[in-house]
Amino acid sequence: MRNEQKLSQEYNILLKRGIIEKKIPSYVVRNLNPHFYLRPYQIEAIARFIYYIEKDFNKKKPIQLLFNMATGSGKTLLMAANILYLYNIGYRNFLFFVNSTNIIEKTRDNFLNRLSPKYLFNEKVKFDNKEVYIREVSNFDNSNEEDINIIFTTIQGLHSQLNLFRENSVTFEDFKDKKIVLISDEAHHINAWTKNKLNETEQEIKKTWEYTVMQILYSNIDNVLLEYTATIDMDHPAIYEKYRDKIIFEYDLKQFRIDGYSKEVKVLQADLENWGRMLQAVILSQYRRKIAEKYGIRLKPVILFKSKSIKESKENYELFRERIDRLNEADIETIKSNATGTVLEKAFKYFENEKITFGNLIAELKEDFSEEKCILLDSENIDKEKQIMLNTLENENNEVRAIFAVKMLDEGWDVLNLFDIVRLYDTRDGYWTKDGKYIPGNTTIAERQLIGRGARYYPFKVNEDDDPFRRKFDDQPDKDLKILEELYYHSKHNPRYIQELTATLKECGLMPYEEKDIHLKVKPQIKNTSFWEKGFLFVNERVKIDYKGIKTIDDLKIEKIYKYTLPSGFLTESNILDISSEGNNDKSSFEHSVKMFKLEDFGESIIRKAMSKLDFYKFSNLKQYFPNLTSSKEFINSLKKISVEILSSKEKLNSLTPDDKLKACLNVLMQLENEIKSKYVEYKGTEVFIPLKVKNVIRNKQLRINVGDYGDQEFGIPMSTAKHIELRLNLANKEWFIYEEDYGTFEEKSFIKFLDSIIEELKQHYSEIYLLRNASLFKLYNFTDGEAIEPDFVLFLKKEHSNDIEQYQLFIEPKGEHLVKKDQWKEDFLKKIEEKYQISLGSPLVKENEKYKLIGLPFYNDSKKHEFIEIFRRKLTLF
Repeated sequence: MRNEQKLSQEYNILLKRGIIEKKIPSYVVRNLNPHFYLRPYQIEAIARFIYYIEKDFNKKKPIQLLFNMATGSGKTLLMAANILYLYNIGYRNFLFFVNSTNIIEKTRDNFLNRLSPKYLFNEKVKFDNKEVYIREVSNFDNSNEEDINIIFTTIQGLHSQLNLFRENSVTFEDFKDKKIVLISDEAHHINAWTKNKLNETEQEIKKTWEYTVMQILYSNIDNVLLEYTATIDMDHPAIYEKYRDKIIFEYDLKQFRIDGYSKEVKVLQADLENWGRMLQAVILSQYRRKIAEKYGIRLKPVILFKSKSIKESKENYELFRERIDRLNEADIETIKSNATGTVLEKAFKYFENEKITFGNLIAELKEDFSEEKCILLDSENIDKEKQIMLNTLENENNEVRAIFAVKMLDEGWDVLNLFDIVRLYDTRDGYWTKDGKYIPGNTTIAERQLIGRGARYYPFKVNEDDDPFRRKFDDQPDKDLKILEELYYHSKHNPRYIQELTATLKECGLMPYEEKDIHLKVKPQIKNTSFWEKGFLFVNERVKIDYKGIKTIDDLKIEKIYKYTLPSGFLTESNILDISSEGNNDKSSFEHSVKMFKLEDFGESIIRKAMSKLDFYKFSNLKQYFPNLTSSKEFINSLKKISVEILSSKEKLNSLTPDDKLKACLNVLMQLENEIKSKYVEYKGTEVFIPLKVKNVIRNKQLRINVGDYGDQEFGIPMSTAKHIELRLNLANKEWFIYEEDYGTFEEKSFIKFLDSIIEELKQHYSEIYLLRNASLFKLYNFTDGEAIEPDFVLFLKKEHSNDIEQYQLFIEPKGEHLVKKDQWKEDFLKKIEEKYQISLGSPLVKENEKYKLIGLPFYNDSKKHEFIEIFRRKLTLF
């Protein structure tokens, strides 16, 4: 029924309760391309899948699951991870099918071509120290039981092969005696039978592609069908009923954007003909390239010029070539005269400041958009060379800057450096319902899909601690680097169409429902205080860990006792009638015994042999983790001290064979590898906190926030007019709050309200009290791994005594209940500050006769505020 929960919702509850842990096997991570890293949501998706396979007693067989994930969120990497897991539990044969031949070629390259920059697997895929090969096969008669065998096909091709027999093609017989994993990319294409109410005969229904897939799936109870799509119509009753118990993971475009993994989408309208809008995009693209160069970022931005038909695309291409080749200053001046109030105005100001004349700009544009750097792409203009260029647009040696296309790129196109899409037509095909909802037509849906592909984030770093794959300047809209985080959709001036497009983009989550600029202003009276002139903020720094002194595992705090279960080979036979209702009473059963060994008991040759089977223990690799290591023998000597507790039969433990010893040693070394890697982090946060002048840190700020994104009704609303009346507070009249207003979440406003309730009591103990809302003003760094945290609030307290001045600095983080578990590491760090911090004594700001105390408090949560208040009062000795 429609009111029943989806599988994904049930799993949300299991995750919240900690029943599903966001952990995945190390062999999955180890066998993926090390240049890619699994994002938190991908790890969660894999963990859900493993839980379903191993622990969900309600699972249905054959297994059919769907991963509903946003365009650009890394579905293909998730497929590779799931393949590795399934291989480990005994699956060898994989059938990959999609709707488009173009997607097949791209995916084949990603799965098979080790030289491809988008190759998904590690250089060597290994299980239990044995190399496994990723092989393409035409049918499963040619499969190798030791390897991962994949058939790549389209839905149409699969249906045709199975129903029209050809030599060496796959047949229904292939599936009867083998366990098969079916992988469907862009899975919404196989739901024709489900979605359409066909009144034809049963035979006609059986001819549908969807029926073909289902026939394969149900040919073996152990088969698995994994479907991946960004598009599924769950509003359709038949689709909902089919997938209600199959959607295991949902990660939509809205969440993808909120989490910062996408570009922000902007729409730029211009009352210009096609050439004018083309030139606008070219100038904006060149501005973007120059901003990237300014900050040392390698970027070649690409423009897509989209036409309605092949004929129009060719005409637009020819127009572009003609006008670019004879580009003049009058053309540029026309664009500049219409640029006021748009991003193009910023571009022209930049050119002017950098002394880039129109003549210089024209010379650059003619070179960067020359004929060999533009592609005309459609069903009549597609060859292998163009396919390669299209799939390698991010490569350094690929100089393509512009693509002219019609429909070929709406699905299956992986590109990160697409920043401008120019719509070279002016048609609409959607409609508005009576209740004011826009129903998009096929054209708008295709445009939405294309924009979704272009919204993939181009990775870059500016600061050492930046996450290259996430947006960095959401709260700095005036930052020039913001242009590298934005996709511009260029359209003819057509307010009605833009209203419809933005409605569609908001509906799918590609655009926020409401953007709001907020101006945070420091109160003028704050700047007249001694706190502003003489006060300072203590922060720690992020430093690279020096591993030069690390020689062997003796220098790391690593577990020296490991456990291993050795199969005993015990065999017994019993009569089922002799088994009582209380269990097996077989007298021949035995009890496991445990015996402790040191690796040196196995002999050096066994240790060497085990190390030779694992790539991690090659000397060249060990040197990365142990820079002072001088030889393999030195490392082996440190291994000899490791103990292993072996569980097996007493007889087996008393007479271990060389093979038994090798297996135990291999198992220990694999466990040790994981531990060494977990200990090895590049950075740490210093325990020494340095002072920064308050007036150099705190400043007026302009923030751009997306009001409807966060599920918190208070976010973006001034506290003076808070939606919850009990939270309202006029902060402009509170001398202790540094900014004039707060626009935070419910939890943040609740904390401020709490502080206001005890402010008079605090004044009895402290001469100065100031609360700062940290609007990306500073960061602290986790002591163990250097991860950055921006505490929401800092409370400054100053207590005057006769002989000294005592100053407190409290770091406080209000946190919604849904985020507490996810951000547990932040709370752990805050709690450690008080016991670990040291004040830098090398700064002239720090005086010997002053005392300072830094305190990190546990998360503030309104539902558990009594616990917070108790700790808060105890830390400040308020009784």
